[in-house]
This record gives sequence, structure tokens and C-alpha cells, in this order.
Amino acid sequence: MRSLLTAAMLVLGCAPFLGQAPAGTSTPAAAPASTPAPAPQVNNSDIGFSYRLPAEWETVPEPLPPALSPEVIANPKLAIVKKGTACVQVAFTARHGTPASVVAVVALPFACYGQTMTAGDLPGFGAGAAEELKETFEVAADPVQGKYSLGSHSVWIERAKGTPKGHPESEYTFELVCTVLEKGAACWMAMAADDASLQAFEQGAVSLDGEPATALVPATALPSKPS
Repeated sequence: MRSLLTAAMLVLGCAPFLGQAPAGTSTPAAAPASTPAPAPQVNNSDIGFSYRLPAEWETVPEPLPPALSPEVIANPKLAIVKKGTACVQVAFTARHGTPASVVAVVALPFACYGQTMTAGDLPGFGAGAAEELKETFEVAADPVQGKYSLGSHSVWIERAKGTPKGHPESEYTFELVCTVLEKGAACWMAMAADDASLQAFEQGAVSLDGEPATALVPATALPSKPS
């Protein structure tokens, strides 16, 4: 199950570079004022959720999932671990601003993974993210955790401050939100460079298993914020 978080951490680990246009490319012209930009959103029918960010965010193409090698397939123990990675869907990635704030949504369909999860698995499921973050970021040792409900779904959340290794001047807020749906597990992850980006992430409209859309993170989700 930790493989789901590993994939998302790889996305967030590239975040400091997402605010830069690739070499040899130009920034696309802004859309005319009379033509509002569509809101970045994802509708994942495999496990049953949708999520939408404000229109000023930019959708980033998702990386392709890794393939299983013949060596891994031949080793049952490795195959179990790698199958989880191969089943992960990086369903949505978006960025905003300079330095870039990044939001990633990842999903693990139970039909592919061959196992199911319950709400009781969420704390352990989310805990692996902190270790993955430490590969790329200096993360504060006092993250804030909480639990809340969205409709009939239990949700686990963690927030912490951190800086990219070698760049202590660039502080980000990392927030991880995970839940279990009928057909899979999903995590929403933010690497926010400012409060406005964190608020946009938290107020993004989410619908779980067809239930009415609501803000991803209610104001009462966490007892306090890291200073």
C-alpha cells in the first residue's frame, strides 16, 4: 500500500521544477477574457471520485505507470510489492504560481491490486508518505494529524512544513488527505508555496462514490497548524 504514496511523492519531488517552462518552449498565450479557462478536474470512474480546482491552476500531464519486468514477475515476493506500484494511477496533477504549488491525486483500484482496505488502514496507509518526503525534503518533526468524515467516508489528514534539500529558503506546506472508497483507495497531496494555494487545495470540490460534492478539507479537520 505504501507504493501508492511513493508514486505521489515522486510527483511532488519534481515540484520545484514545475514552475519552469521546458527549454525551447514558450509560454502559451492567455485565453481571451471572454473565454473563461476550464477548471482543472478529474473524474475517476475506476474507483468513484471527482475533484476540481480553481480555473487558474494548470493541469500537468501525468507520468506513465511503471511496467513489471520479467524478473519481478518471476519472483512472487517482489511481484506483490511491484504490483501495487503498477496498479497506482496518478489520476491528476496540477500546478499554480512561481514558485510552483503542486497538487497530485493518486488512486489504487482494488480490482487491480487484489486486496481491499478499510478505514482502519488509513493511518498506516498515510504514514509512509512522511518517509518518502524525507528523500527529497527536510520535513518538520512535528506534523499535525487529524480524522474527519466526508459523507459516509472516513478521511485521514496530515500537514507539515518542509523545505527542498539544499534550499532552506523555500518553505512549503505539505498536506496529505487519504480515504477508502468502494472500489479503491485515494490520496490527495499538496505541496503549497503559500496560504492561498493551500486553501485552493482544501476547498477543491470533491465527490466520493457519487455523494454530493463538498470541500475536500473542512475548517475543523486539524486541531492546529504547524507554525
